[in-house]
Amino acid sequence: MRPVIMWFRSDLRIKDNPALAAAAATNRPVIPVFILDDVHPGKWAPGGASRWWLHQSLSALRKSAPVVCLRGDARETLIAFVKDTGAESVFWNRCYEPWSIVRDKKIKTALKEMGIATESFNGSLLFEPWEIMNKTGSPYKVFSPYAHACFSKPIRPPDDTKIKVKWKDISSQNSIGSLGLMPKIEWYKGIEKIWAPGERGAAGKLKAILEDTVLDYSSRRDFPAQEGTSRLSPHLHFGEVSPHAVWHAVSRHFTALKSSPAAQPFLRQLIWREFSWYLLYHFPGLPEKPWNPKFASFSWLENDVFLKRWQQGQTGYPIVDAGMRQLWQTGWMHNRVRMIAGSFLVKNLLLDWRLGEKWFWDTLVDADLGNNASGWQWIAGCGADAAPYFRIFNPVLQSKKFDPHGQYIKSFVPELHNIPDKYIHAPWTAPADILKKSGIVLGNSYPQPIVDHALARTRALEAYKRL
Repeated sequence: MRPVIMWFRSDLRIKDNPALAAAAATNRPVIPVFILDDVHPGKWAPGGASRWWLHQSLSALRKSAPVVCLRGDARETLIAFVKDTGAESVFWNRCYEPWSIVRDKKIKTALKEMGIATESFNGSLLFEPWEIMNKTGSPYKVFSPYAHACFSKPIRPPDDTKIKVKWKDISSQNSIGSLGLMPKIEWYKGIEKIWAPGERGAAGKLKAILEDTVLDYSSRRDFPAQEGTSRLSPHLHFGEVSPHAVWHAVSRHFTALKSSPAAQPFLRQLIWREFSWYLLYHFPGLPEKPWNPKFASFSWLENDVFLKRWQQGQTGYPIVDAGMRQLWQTGWMHNRVRMIAGSFLVKNLLLDWRLGEKWFWDTLVDADLGNNASGWQWIAGCGADAAPYFRIFNPVLQSKKFDPHGQYIKSFVPELHNIPDKYIHAPWTAPADILKKSGIVLGNSYPQPIVDHALARTRALEAYKRL
């Protein structure tokens, strides 16, 4: 029989995979393929940390499916692959990046003209972006009513049926190594110590949060020194677990505990993820242009020295520096600290939010076009339902509130390990004898603050008011 092709994309899993289930249901030989397309995304091709994760995730997937790994323009590559294999149809789960939508429509048209059937499915979102609209038929622009609309709709349960697939194995033609995802310099050693990419790793993470994290999620998630967040974001981004599986696992867990309302804070974060993709779908210019057009003329400063010191975690503000170093060392940053570090770049340093967006895109293992763009625009005050322009995080107060004993800071800024808790949030306020006793020489072993927060706040407010 002529085979069918399962085109894996952001759905690197076997369980609850609608496209794979449909391909298997044809009862024909299934050829799984992954195509690394750096052509159509342009500047939004996967960054360094994402490429490391992708290599590991594909390696994990290959233990379950003989995936052929190809590289190039996905339109040209897939059409050529269909011809080479004599496939009669192609199955895939939809992607929602603006460039993916345009590309995939062209691929469908081209395959149809060849007499090749195509079927696409929703395998990565709880709802299609066009399913949730306000009373006027327009997309929501504020999160709360959008979330209310989502919570009022049923969410399909995950398909837990064990799929029997008749794989056709031609994977020896192209190895994962041929994609060139792994860097020559082994900067990823710290990342690989704490992450387990792949469907099995995602399942383990989900099990762990059900046993511990999610029980006290609302009270612990803002404290970076605690294991209070799920860290499921990269697994969701690469589709190693479906949001449907996460949603229903958490819901069932709390129902069993007879405490269903306690699941709301966690499930709400899944809706935030949905909202980010929703905004990207309806406003495709989100990664490049401010959602609020007033910000198109904002006078951002240019300071490469400050940008580099922010990237390297050398700002002199310990909570910011800890976050930026955590990002570099682990490929991830705690969500509360992302807001603090982002606000510092945009409002304390008055540097363009797109510089932060670009840096996160390259260094986050969960770099997600929708979340990254909407998150940075929220911080800058120019996005949909964004933080008001006068909301400027005070990094010292935030540090005292959410890392009171400096445990998180000490984990990533070892220079400050011996300083008393009283001064760890603002070392420049410590008396000279305390600094000496702690082995700290400001401007040498640890930097002086690159800006004065009070002055920077006043400057930012004046700049925002001019809009």
